[in-house]
Amino acid sequence: MKRTYHGSCHCGAVRFECDADLEAGTSRCNCSICGKGRFWKTIVLAPDFRLLRGEDALSDYQFDGAAGGTIHHLFCRRCGVKPFGRGHMEALGGTFYGVNIACLDDLTPEALAALPVQYEDGRDGHWERPPAETRHL
Repeated sequence: MKRTYHGSCHCGAVRFECDADLEAGTSRCNCSICGKGRFWKTIVLAPDFRLLRGEDALSDYQFDGAAGGTIHHLFCRRCGVKPFGRGHMEALGGTFYGVNIACLDDLTPEALAALPVQYEDGRDGHWERPPAETRHL
């Protein structure tokens, strides 16, 4: 069931809220940027995401990886934290946000530990299956 979560970067310059069903699943990917940043996400469609503050504090990074450069990796210019990324894929329902689970301020450590996680082989462009090794993710 969807509920509203509030999130922020480390310094608080970027604040957002989103409506998400975390019990429906979260994911961790082994692509180069997710792996290096230990990005743990949930996908939220654009109508369920609201940037409350800090658009001017965000820096946009894109690269030509397995996703074809379609993801805008958004970082706070002040503290360097990536609270979310943004992309557009019709297969996902249009514009979406990959929200960093670790940036959601409403979750206790116990709630985080209980979330279901799906592993994705983004390194090889096989989002539908887990990589052979996931323990490091």
